Parts: sequence; structure tokens; C-alpha cells
Amino acid sequence: MDLDDDACYRAFSMRDARLDGKIFVGVKSTGVYCRPICPARTPLRKNVTFYPSAAAAQEAGFRPCLRCRPETSPDLGSWRGSSNTVARALAMIEDGALDGGDVEALAERLGVGGRQLRRLFKLHLGASPVAVAQTRRVLLAKQLLQETRLPMAEVALAAGFGSVRRFNETFQQLFGRPPAALRRSGAGEAAGEAGAVTVRLAYRPPYDWDGMLAFLGLRAIPGVEAVSGGVYRRSLSLGGETGVVSVSPGPRDTLQVAARFSRLTVLPQLIARVRRVFDLGADPVAIGAHLSKDAALAPMVAARPGLRAPGAWDGFELAVRAILGQQITVVAARNLAGRLTERFGARLPPGLEGEGLTHLFPSPEALSLADPASLSMPLARGRALVGMAAAAAATPDLFTPRGSLDDAVARLKALPGVGEWTAQYIALRQMREPDAFPHGDVGLMRALVGADGVRPTADELAARAEAWRPWRAYAALHLWASEGPPNPAAGRAPAARQEMPHGQDAA
Repeated sequence: MDLDDDACYRAFSMRDARLDGKIFVGVKSTGVYCRPICPARTPLRKNVTFYPSAAAAQEAGFRPCLRCRPETSPDLGSWRGSSNTVARALAMIEDGALDGGDVEALAERLGVGGRQLRRLFKLHLGASPVAVAQTRRVLLAKQLLQETRLPMAEVALAAGFGSVRRFNETFQQLFGRPPAALRRSGAGEAAGEAGAVTVRLAYRPPYDWDGMLAFLGLRAIPGVEAVSGGVYRRSLSLGGETGVVSVSPGPRDTLQVAARFSRLTVLPQLIARVRRVFDLGADPVAIGAHLSKDAALAPMVAARPGLRAPGAWDGFELAVRAILGQQITVVAARNLAGRLTERFGARLPPGLEGEGLTHLFPSPEALSLADPASLSMPLARGRALVGMAAAAAATPDLFTPRGSLDDAVARLKALPGVGEWTAQYIALRQMREPDAFPHGDVGLMRALVGADGVRPTADELAARAEAWRPWRAYAALHLWASEGPPNPAAGRAPAARQEMPHGQDAA
């Protein structure tokens, strides 16, 4: 990321919120690094240095500011267009790839060399992969200290520190004081659900929460997900731990996440999932400005400036949804998924049941043992479902982002029951590929019908979409949303069967 220091200083002096999450300011006179919106007195120009990420500032020897709290800034992915490799690597780091592995192993999964990955991180984030992982750990711990009343040992484990001793040493070295000294009075006393740990995750406004909730609510699997009163809830299994999570709007451009798990070591992984599902890393202003260069997309972007690309909680679950949804409505596919869950999913412990949640979504192992003839669907589809479950059980990282988008699509198309459309859809929602684009989708072509009433062919749509790179996935969401009921992005169920090529649908 190229930083014009003079322009950054002017924005910093004006406390320009548009750069919040995009730059961080190291103040030499105090040794802290701040957000552009920090309320402290603006330091002299000669005393500040600008960095493209919190990790870069921290690696340069600065500590997080206690006033503007960098840990609460939006975690923007505006640089993704210039390096999808870095985006994929960050997703893996958030899921714990460097907790038990090294940079070389991470690079191998991405299809690049370790030296190349370090170079890309330095170029786009100004810090190494290890520094990024360490900074995320420190900032999460600091947030938990200041927003919850968790005991110190639980904060250390929840943030990913291997031991309380290491946790204490890190904070003493970074802040010159023990972790307990950073705890704010009254932290966590008024927030969250009973028995839950509650954190707030920032995003860059605007955010179309109603649209996101409608999308997820329409597809909410009975027993696994529930939407009511403006709150999304679901059951989840992470790292062998069972729990429930709820997500709702929070104050000042945040989402409030309440989690109930027996072991808080899964919290970093849970936060990564929430960021993915609710697309908190998007910069809608930058994406919208790029897509609005197309005259047909401009009014769609203006109508939905906060539109996000909903992610998936689990790749296997999303693939099951896609196969179930072939040639049937979204509602029918949802109900079928509910019946599969009731039959093959594990029941929640009594203390976690309630608010419409009763089961976990079935595991690949459980569905791989099912008799295709006994499933309430055409035999060919049942066989495809069981075959895909067997593949997922044999390869746990089957849906993990790695390599290029083309590599991911080719790998997914090798699975039973997965064609081009479904592969692109999984890449968009699970692998968070911002450039995924199912150009053969009838709904996308229909949304661009010209004044002469003729809609473009798949090849013509693909050619036109070249100008939308690297945000073709968001262009697809806008096109689907403009179509109304018969599309994956709308918050309403179609009255008839989905019109999708090769009999595939986005469940």
C-alpha cells in the first residue's frame, strides 16, 4: 500500500474517518500508534510515521493507544484487490494456521514460497505473517480486558496465548504494565447475554443489516439457526467444542457478538467466522466507487450502498446446501436441510438449547454413512451428497482457501454434484474470493437485459465483467439483488423453481 505521508498527516489532523482501518499512525514522542480518528492532540508532523496495518506499527516498536483503541478499528480488506494471496493467508491466520504451524507450511498451502509470502505481506501490510498473528493476539486480548470481566487466565487462553506467563510478559514488555492495569472499571457489566462472552466487532459503514438478516433468515436451517427480533443465532462446533453464538447490531458501527462455549480457546476462530459470515472486512465505499463506473451497476450500488457478500460458517455445510437446492426453491432446500439435521445432527446439550436452537449441523462423517436411497431426494442427488460428505471427511481442509480462484474452482468441480455455478458460489461465500463470478448464471444475465429486451450471453457477461475485477463477487450480489425474488441475494423466496444452469442453485 503506497502512503503519501503529507496527505495522511492532513487526514490525521482532520480526524478523517474514511481512513480508519486503512492507516495507523506511529507517534515517536509517545511510543504509541493510533487510529486516524484518535481524540488526542495532534502531534507535530516530524513526530509521526504512517503504517498500512496495526501489525506494521507494532513491529516497528509502537504500542497500541489506550484512547483510540486500535483493536476496535474496522478490519478492512481494501488491499485485497492487489493481493488475493495475502487475503487468503490472513483468512488462514485468523483460523489459527500459525498457532501450531509455521510460515513455510502456510505458504505451501497457498501455492507460493515462504520468501514470496513474506515479501507480499511486507508489501501490502508492512509486516511479516508472524507479526500479523502476534498483533491480532495482543489486540484481541486487550479488547477482552477492556470489554469483559473474564479472569486474566481466561483472557490469555481466549486470545490464543500459550500460557498466562507469556501473556503477562507480552503486556509488560509492550505496555510497561501488567494486563490487569489495562482493565477498565465496569467493563462487561452491562453487555451481552447471560453466561455469554460478548465482544464488539467494527465495520466500515454503511452496512445493510436488514438485507444481511433477510438473506440469512430465509436460509436459516431449523434447529441450527434462528432469526428473531433483529438478532441472528446459531449452534456451532469449533475445535471439538460445541456452543452457540448470537450476532446483533451494536453501537457506533459495530456488531455485537455473544458466544457461549465451554472453552474460550475457540474465541479467535469464532471471531474469524463472524467476520467472514458478516463480511466485516469489506470497504463498501471503495468497492461501490469501482463498480459504479459501469452505468448499469451505478444505480444498483446507489440503491444498496451497504450491501455485503454473506459468507458461510462452514464449507461442508454450504456445499450440502448447494446440492440440496438444485432445482428446488430456497425454502424447500432449507426445510430439507432441517430434516437432515434432525436425523443426522448431534443434539445440543440441555444448557445450550433454546431460542429455536436444538442441533448441530451434521458432520461429514455422519452424512457419509447415510444410505442415499433413504434420503428425501432424487437418488442421484443423494449419492452426490453422500459422496461429497465422504470427500470432506477424508480431507478436512477441502474447503479451505488456497491457491488461486481458478485452482479452487477446479478442485471444487471435482467433487460429486458440484458444477461451475456451485463451485463459484462456494468460492464466493466460503473461501471469500472477492472476484468469484458465476458468469453462466441466468439471473445475472437477466439483470442486464438491454433496452432492446435482449439479455447478454454467458460469454458476453464474462467479457463485460472483466471491468469489474477485482470485485466481481460484489457485482454479482448487486445484480442478484436488483432482480428480486428469483436470486440468491434477495431476501425473499421465489415462488417457482430456481432457473439455474446445469440444475444448480444457491441454497
